[in-house]
Amino acid sequence: MEISILFDKGLKDCLEVSWLKAIAEQVLTSERADPGVEMGLVIASQKKSRQLNKTYLGKDRPTDVLSFPMLDKGSTANQLSFAIPPDGIVHLGEVIISYPQAVKQAEEHCHSVKKEIAILIIHGVLHLLGYDHDTLEPRRVMSTAEMAILNSLKGGLD
Repeated sequence: MEISILFDKGLKDCLEVSWLKAIAEQVLTSERADPGVEMGLVIASQKKSRQLNKTYLGKDRPTDVLSFPMLDKGSTANQLSFAIPPDGIVHLGEVIISYPQAVKQAEEHCHSVKKEIAILIIHGVLHLLGYDHDTLEPRRVMSTAEMAILNSLKGGLD
């Protein structure tokens, strides 16, 4: 698995790259994603996440996480092994997390920023794998997967 981590200016020292990669890898492993997948994770400013939210979703407001999947809309995590391109690498897409929004939400939920970031990574990566929450049943399925993965994480969320 190849996970590229990028930081907006001024955010590089906020989180450890190895920790971010470990959380994303845990999601991919839990969902039995093909080992030949790659994805990007961006830790962004509030300004950048708001700009992307406006540009791509038409919502001119801050957001906590955005996912830009590269898979066809009909693809799911279970179909990844059938969609390997000629280079052998499945390009899942990008997850963008607003660090300032994560800090704000961590305070609101009375837990650590690392736990909030982990929750957002899990949510974003599941979107890359084909999960959605636009109706009741998919929302239930996604929420169940999120909780199972969060509960499986080993420490480091304090």
